[in-house]
Amino acid sequence: MDEMREANRRLWDEWTAVHAGTKEMYDLEAFKRSGVRIRPWEIEEVGDVAGKDLLHLQCHFGIDTLSWARLGARVTGADFSPAAIELARRTAEEIGVDATFVLSELYELPQHLEGEFDIVYTSRGVLNWLPDMTEWAQVVAHFLRPGGFLYLHDGHPILYPLADADELDHGEPRDQPIFKFPYFAREEPVRWPVQGSYADPGADVREPHTYEWPHPMGEIVTAVAEAGLRIELLHEQPFLSWPRSILVKRDDGEWHLPEGFPGELPLMFSLRATKG
Repeated sequence: MDEMREANRRLWDEWTAVHAGTKEMYDLEAFKRSGVRIRPWEIEEVGDVAGKDLLHLQCHFGIDTLSWARLGARVTGADFSPAAIELARRTAEEIGVDATFVLSELYELPQHLEGEFDIVYTSRGVLNWLPDMTEWAQVVAHFLRPGGFLYLHDGHPILYPLADADELDHGEPRDQPIFKFPYFAREEPVRWPVQGSYADPGADVREPHTYEWPHPMGEIVTAVAEAGLRIELLHEQPFLSWPRSILVKRDDGEWHLPEGFPGELPLMFSLRATKG
């Protein structure tokens, strides 16, 4: 397990350099000049953050963390990638935003960070990198003060077993959903070949594989509830915030199933849960 997590950490170090230079998905230089990258529905579901303490788990290099700071929150970001945390700290200093960034494995974060927060926020492509939802939810609950809440926004679990076009075998239909990969939780991760990055598929990346864990919706919701949090909302959305070959980008900037695709599928979900 440690070797797999270390391989993922090396990959995210590489991806930090790749993502910092991408224009379409991250455009770090434009973000430094102005703007907020939080999605409008996230802002609506989280509510006013002015004057609140917000902890961002798996923050990458901090664009969303610093966006919440621009909306008035006192922010702390945490990530396991040294390259990402270093870039987040440099960016915060460069744009003059007060923010704290902590280098830590998520499960070890209580050993490296003190305090309680009004909001624990985590978003977009995060849970599949973690092997244990129960322990994750306990870390979330550890950092929430009474009355505080978790806000999670991520790819829908049903997306995980859905094959991309380049993952289909010869002769398999490409005009309908094909499910080839596990939906339910498993102790051993699924090993995926690395092809650049989700933000730049053509990027030169040395790390050959990722190691990821599927987590069904029932496992996620149960872990949150068993950690003592009361679920207030669970919304499902018919779009994804990053590209996949089976999806089509529309004018709203999100990725959708193509017109004529048989049936409907949720592609993302959001969850808010409060600590009593």
